Amino acid sequence: MANFNEKVKKDFKRNKIIYLMVSPVVLYYIVFQYGPMYGLQIAFKDYSPVLGFLGSPWVGFDHFKEFFNSFFFWRLLKNTIILSFYSLIFAFPAGIILALLLNEVRSKMFKRTVQTVTYMPHFISLVVIVGILFDFTARDGVINDILGFLFGIEPIAFMQQAEWFRTLFIGSDIWQNVGWSSIIFLAAMSNIDTALYEAAKMDGAGRFKQMFHITLPGIMPTVVILLILLIGKFMTVGEEKILLMYNPTTYETADVIGTYVYRKGILESNFSYSAAVGLFKAIIAFTLLVIANGIARKVGDTKLW
Repeated sequence: MANFNEKVKKDFKRNKIIYLMVSPVVLYYIVFQYGPMYGLQIAFKDYSPVLGFLGSPWVGFDHFKEFFNSFFFWRLLKNTIILSFYSLIFAFPAGIILALLLNEVRSKMFKRTVQTVTYMPHFISLVVIVGILFDFTARDGVINDILGFLFGIEPIAFMQQAEWFRTLFIGSDIWQNVGWSSIIFLAAMSNIDTALYEAAKMDGAGRFKQMFHITLPGIMPTVVILLILLIGKFMTVGEEKILLMYNPTTYETADVIGTYVYRKGILESNFSYSAAVGLFKAIIAFTLLVIANGIARKVGDTKLW
């Protein structure tokens, strides 16, 4: 034990600047991520702010049973899974595709212009993004004007129709984040050995074959890590954006577990019930993360742990 303490002291003395730099991040996670876990016990209690965490009566799994037997359970679970799955198969590959296309562009000016235009929406406030979406999809908005002019279609109230919500949500998500996510993949491409491309050219491989046999395998470790992290957030479907976009007429396709927790916990002050629902979501997310990492570890060498 004394040996271990001596090693820790020496390491801290040698790397004290690094420890100082990382301390704000560690404090952030302790205060805002791990500290609040103490309050998870209210998911198993009939919590009252007056009685506090320890004084509130224990009810066990009653809140979980109530949620599983509620009318909303299957709708919330279905909407959460569908939106997450659509994000996984449409939004995630969009950044990879854009990065692959930009990597083939030889004009630096054009490449930089496209990069700037595509990643600028990432820095726009989410409230502004949704406001733009409402304006564009309004009955007298640009999209309805274009559809009416080209195809003679009557104005559609996109934001008030449940069947359009998923399309608008995923489409706007791609528009907002495709440029930003492509930067990560372009950075990964810059680490690929250029000698591989030269050798491929000598063997007669064109750009298309180089992309599939050199570029894609070269960025695959980055893709796998980001995919595992995305699967870990599978049950978290951008609740903030949904809260700004949805309304009672679109609950059928828009209401997810996160927004339900917000309504129950914040608006209705049903803290214990909402904590139970949120804990259920977190357990599912953690399970998916472990499964995804296990599959990645068995299939290849890239893994989180």
